[in-house]
Amino acid sequence: MATVHLEALQYNLRQIGAMVRQDGRAPAVIAVVKANAYGHGAAQVAMALEAAGASMFACADLEEGVALREAGVTRPILVFGALSVSELSHVFTHALTPTVSTPSAARALEADAAARGVTIGCHLKIDTGMNRLGFRHDNLGRTIPAVLAMLHLRIEAAYTHFATADQPESPWMEEQRHRFDRSLAALGAMGLRGVVRHAANSAALLRDARTWYDAVRPGLLLYGMVPPPLAAANLDLRPALSLTSRIVAVKGLRPGEGTGYGMSWQGDRPRSIAIVPAGYADGLDTRLAGRGHVLVRGRRRQVVGSICMDMMMVDVTGEDVSPGDEVVLIGRQDDQEITVREIAGAIGTIPWEIVCRLGSRIQRVSS
Repeated sequence: MATVHLEALQYNLRQIGAMVRQDGRAPAVIAVVKANAYGHGAAQVAMALEAAGASMFACADLEEGVALREAGVTRPILVFGALSVSELSHVFTHALTPTVSTPSAARALEADAAARGVTIGCHLKIDTGMNRLGFRHDNLGRTIPAVLAMLHLRIEAAYTHFATADQPESPWMEEQRHRFDRSLAALGAMGLRGVVRHAANSAALLRDARTWYDAVRPGLLLYGMVPPPLAAANLDLRPALSLTSRIVAVKGLRPGEGTGYGMSWQGDRPRSIAIVPAGYADGLDTRLAGRGHVLVRGRRRQVVGSICMDMMMVDVTGEDVSPGDEVVLIGRQDDQEITVREIAGAIGTIPWEIVCRLGSRIQRVSS
């Protein structure tokens, strides 16, 4: 069971807002709730953050935006992704704010808005080096005038995305920031002035106040996670999710016996293992076998054997455990804690992959 701590989300939002309100500036906070709010449940997360003062939300595609509107979200919703793979009518029927990142997207949006007799607000994506979506920073003179001439598009903001914000040793974030500043100046020379500027994801927000501009886009930080290898010395955050299960069986193993597919782990002495009904179908990474830990009765216990589709095994040798005992996969038990960042480090991945992969059959409850 995944417990989503809504008060922690609201607390984290307030902490981020307080952090960026410095030197007389007050950037807006665009709460990123894409990928089902990083596995936390987009509807309940967005409603809680809206109540706490989030000025805008951001999601990956139009379908995610529709789901937020149907859940009752009333604040503006920015759609990051390409428009060509979704039903464009959602922009108009659900009052979504699309990103214009290609000439073809601009033309399609202009045609649909003209046919409806409306003007649609949108954000302009500038590619400063990520080389995914966006108008190339060094080709704006050729691509942007036609967009600005469109009568039914209202450019409300311009933004970019950093490729290496979580890599302090890389010079690319600084280079992208300079490219974005030059792009903004070029847009101004073409007549696009006074628009909202935003660039900072969670990592950039922590690293450089110059990237805050008029709005910041925290994702991971909202959920109480700091992108490694960065630290957040001046930002107090609370984990927004805990993941628990229960022991369903306890078995004794003789010396030399193993458990799970492949028999990759074998005990050299008598062992006790607990069977936990959580596996890779629930989003647990198979690399946790032999590397990950869980909490049982307040103590850290190693995951052994293989991560199966529907269950995992934990070495509980020397502990008096019973079916029904709580197992904490993410979260705190007594004075011990398993964090998402720890899990990611153990298997060589990133924290947001851990939470985004949590399966749909995991029950999510709010607290």
